[in-house]
Amino acid sequence: MKTLTYNDVKIEQVGEVTWIVPPVGGMRVPGKIYADQRMMEEIIKEDESIKQVINVAMLPGIQKYSIAMPDIHWGYGFPIGGVAATDLEEGVISPGGVGYDINCGVRLVRTNLEYADMKQHMEKLVQSLFKHVPTGVGASGAIPKLSKKEMNRVLQDGSRWCFENGMASREDLECTEEKGTLASADPDDVSERAKERGFSQVGSLGSGNHFLELEMVEEIYDAAAADVLGLFPGQLVMMIHCGSRGLGHQVCEDYLRVLSHASHKYGIYLPDRQLACAPIKSDEGQRYLGAMAAAANFAWANRQVIMHRAKQSFQETLKISDRNLGFRLIYDVCHNIAKMEEHDIDGKMKTVCVHRKGATRAFPPHHPLTPEKYREVGQPVLIPGDMGRYSFVAVGQQASMLESFGSSCHGAGRVKSRHQAKKDARGKDLLDEMKKLGVVIQARGMGTVAEEMPAAYKDVSRVVEVMHQAGISKKVAKLVPVGVIKG
Repeated sequence: MKTLTYNDVKIEQVGEVTWIVPPVGGMRVPGKIYADQRMMEEIIKEDESIKQVINVAMLPGIQKYSIAMPDIHWGYGFPIGGVAATDLEEGVISPGGVGYDINCGVRLVRTNLEYADMKQHMEKLVQSLFKHVPTGVGASGAIPKLSKKEMNRVLQDGSRWCFENGMASREDLECTEEKGTLASADPDDVSERAKERGFSQVGSLGSGNHFLELEMVEEIYDAAAADVLGLFPGQLVMMIHCGSRGLGHQVCEDYLRVLSHASHKYGIYLPDRQLACAPIKSDEGQRYLGAMAAAANFAWANRQVIMHRAKQSFQETLKISDRNLGFRLIYDVCHNIAKMEEHDIDGKMKTVCVHRKGATRAFPPHHPLTPEKYREVGQPVLIPGDMGRYSFVAVGQQASMLESFGSSCHGAGRVKSRHQAKKDARGKDLLDEMKKLGVVIQARGMGTVAEEMPAAYKDVSRVVEVMHQAGISKKVAKLVPVGVIKG
């Protein structure tokens, strides 16, 4: 086993893909990082995300470890790929452990279609999706602008609101994390400014790294699990990646100010002001949790409406029946969230507040919160890569509950800033490059395409392999992009 050094701190390799940062300074618990050796050397060399792992370990009430996934990179407060659980009595809630895009997540939809039969229709289908699903900064118009009363219902009910309005099935709810609704949501804790930003954005994709992607199932690693999930080689599937849009961003902005004051009020002093926090039981902490849950519900409704609109695109373009299309939600997971969950803490089951910032829940087979239809194989874990290479489907494994608070990786992780990616793309025909990769793309602007080109990201296959080796999540299938819409 190796020892690597980061700023005079000795990081010990304790497993094939597991590294421990021993407590130094004000750390209350060790840090734990999942990475292979080459990845770990790159992490140490390329950014300061390990410093953030160390800082998170100083949060009051943190339990067991400050954890980072192999897609770790620098974020706001927590690293992207960071996981931490805090005690409900003595611990804190930190917006930096959730992020600006509350409940940014991924939804995977299967079809009965084979890509080989659909290839000739791809350009027309991508154009139709681009027309039906609003994209880009400030995108709106998927459904009529919500009234204040309806906005509050979306914030309270999430995917249930979609079901009541004919845009979701019961099966959709069953196959969404938390069934698409956090009961702790309180619309009254969401500012009027945040609500204004969300009134017309339900069913819109936004910009940045958000996308709707048509993909082909290229490889199956676990035939039994793939069969349970409804996946087969050559199949055309659809992945949606987006979150709570301007509403969630505003909730985070609002409560960073509130919790910055609360940190001083409660005598909490941390080395990074971006880790602003408040005791979970405090008024400020409870208000943030109510607003965060409401924003999470908004995000679930947003992805559900996008799925509904996408189905309409398929049916209009292909003139196909429901039965022949077989358009069905496999699963929807959160990437940026804080939730109360029961975990083993020093041999005893205990309810803790699990922050996941760029990490995916990965509950194992037979866990009561794994949907019944997947109970034998584990909760689906959806891991998007980049639009030129591949994404992965995995399932949660038992080690996730013992080692990572039921969490796995969430994506590839950036290796270039958006600014650097744009700079490197100057003079290149980006659409032609994507075409050569076999990908049809529609985007609101070339700036976003440049920011999201494959070279801007780590190879997600390496990230997924680390989690597979660690026994946290097991690979089921590899998906390759064939059509993309972006803002």
